[in-house]
Amino acid sequence: MPIYEYRCVNCDRSFEAFVRPGDGGAQCPHCNGSKLTREMSTFAARASNGDGASAVASAMANSGTSNGGGVTGGGCCGGGCGCH
Repeated sequence: MPIYEYRCVNCDRSFEAFVRPGDGGAQCPHCNGSKLTREMSTFAARASNGDGASAVASAMANSGTSNGGGVTGGGCCGGGCGCH
């Protein structure tokens, strides 16, 4: 059963929801709104040697999203696109 992240259009809050195929969809737990947008989810990574930090750094470097090791704002691209 996948976990999806949503943002409610009505109250502008983010939340996670289990979504089963065939269900009517998610509903905001804060305001019970049903107008939702799906957000990009974060993920966990682990290399075969168990070094998760190394696996994440490698994944970022290979995806073109690396910023030289620094941390910037949030959002889907570290704040560069203005989404958050």
